[in-house]
Amino acid sequence: MSDRSLHLEASLDKELYYHGEPISVNVHVTNNSTKTVKRVKISVRQYADICLFSTAQYKCPVAQLEADDQVSSSSTFCKVYTLTPTLDKNREKRGLALDGKLKHEDTNLASSTIVKDVTNKEVLGILVSYRVKVKLVVSRGGDVSVELPFVLMHPKPVEPPVSRPQSAVPEQDPPIDTNLIEFDTNVSQDDDFVFEDFARLRLKGVVDDKDEDC
Repeated sequence: MSDRSLHLEASLDKELYYHGEPISVNVHVTNNSTKTVKRVKISVRQYADICLFSTAQYKCPVAQLEADDQVSSSSTFCKVYTLTPTLDKNREKRGLALDGKLKHEDTNLASSTIVKDVTNKEVLGILVSYRVKVKLVVSRGGDVSVELPFVLMHPKPVEPPVSRPQSAVPEQDPPIDTNLIEFDTNVSQDDDFVFEDFARLRLKGVVDDKDEDC
């Protein structure tokens, strides 16, 4: 936006922000006037439109920044400002739309309302929106400002990985030793000699007995 020869240009680094995420505001000023820019004011504002039987709007700043950056006549200025709108710094404010209750720790500022059909005038409820306002405080009057809308919401929850059921493997019994009884087939030849000698001695004794009887 410009006031004759004083030009203000502001932009955001993106359109969608998550709760607790810093917002970077790029401000570019070209001052070709005879006036001097004394300060730069930046604020994040929450707008809550209550659409019931009648429409009412509540406006509440949720983050503010004021810098003593001066832009003299016939000069240019460029700077990036950072603001982070959080509930911790706005708990005492009234007329603030929230996602939950103040006593809960996981409560945040209300997320932006996404309306698919903007032309529908019969939408009932609370419509929440956010804007960043950049204002140049100029000496001798003639302040210049601009507003930038953006979306504030929760990130998409991470889906847990699907665990596949594992098939139970039956425990195997230890192998049974089927060769419980072993027959020693390797008989030594010494055993044969023992039986043969025993047979000879027995036969000799029988012969001797016969001789005695004769």
